[in-house]
Amino acid sequence: MSRYGLLVSPSHNRVYGQAAAGLVKAELAVFGESALGGRIRDIEESSIGGVPYVTFTAEAPEPDDIRLLSNLSSLYALFELRADDLLRPVAIEPLDRFPSDLLTIQKYSGKTNEHFTRLLLNVTAMATSAPRDLLARRFRLFDPMCGRGTTLNQAMTYGMDAAGMDVDGKDFDAYAAFIKTWLKNNRVKHQAEITNIRRERAVLGRRLHITLGATKEEYRSGDTREITVVNADALGAGRFFRPNSFDLIVTDAPYGVQHGARSQGARGKGAPPGRKGADLSRSPVELLAKAVPEWTGLLRPGGAIGISWNTYVGRREDLAEILASAGLEVRDSAAHRAFRHRVDQAISRDLITARRPG
Repeated sequence: MSRYGLLVSPSHNRVYGQAAAGLVKAELAVFGESALGGRIRDIEESSIGGVPYVTFTAEAPEPDDIRLLSNLSSLYALFELRADDLLRPVAIEPLDRFPSDLLTIQKYSGKTNEHFTRLLLNVTAMATSAPRDLLARRFRLFDPMCGRGTTLNQAMTYGMDAAGMDVDGKDFDAYAAFIKTWLKNNRVKHQAEITNIRRERAVLGRRLHITLGATKEEYRSGDTREITVVNADALGAGRFFRPNSFDLIVTDAPYGVQHGARSQGARGKGAPPGRKGADLSRSPVELLAKAVPEWTGLLRPGGAIGISWNTYVGRREDLAEILASAGLEVRDSAAHRAFRHRVDQAISRDLITARRPG
């Protein structure tokens, strides 16, 4: 058995930074019980030289074990802990195909912390029937309330195909402008177009479709990735995407208190504070009760859904019941219940994951 120390990234904002060690501790525990066969033990928050670490013991990790751990959301560096407080660096191999500014450069009110977005995606991937496939094949991800695309950008960073929906036209336009500019400025070979989606002469929404190559060589050889975003109501996601077509559904549900949650329509997180109208609700539970059965049909057997939400306006038991009623198997170990953390005075965030049997 060897002892390891995970240096927690110092790049978080102040509030998230206070929770980062505890969150990555829970994330590491989920990795251990799902993809690593229980070979990780004794996970603790520690201080080494006055710097926060998460330490753990592991039984002779295989190269793929280190590759998996390299993607932990708050990992800055990994060390093997030797005698006399010596630290031996362990080379990490994250999946990242693009620079981190793809996630960090956008700044706007209501943006989900990019480290938490990575954590939510990771934990959802660990809930699938084959979590180690995160390294072995290209997952396809869907975010039905994608806003300005933080989750889509994280999926793109991992080399996944990604699709999203959002009912807010301004968010759709903002994401389209950002991603096309970013791809151009970083000289990523791609094609992008925005088209209207028509059925029987009626316009149902707009679609942004991007085909890109992580390298010029991959683009020329046809080894491309796809990003698709639909500007329409996610309650009708099945009208725009085929059944059984996604490995992961990952979304940050409306927080309710600060941004408003729409009981009709896909997204309330970005609604202006104080907006008037009968379509605003303080809880995302009603929305998810209507939407989850529709989204479940888009999941492949063995795929998983991960949702984060504000616990002040929705109980974990309510979300678990919604997921179970849709035929999903909720992940409910102690590690899965250890992600609740404070975002601000009005938001206490948690996450829940569930797998489609098969």
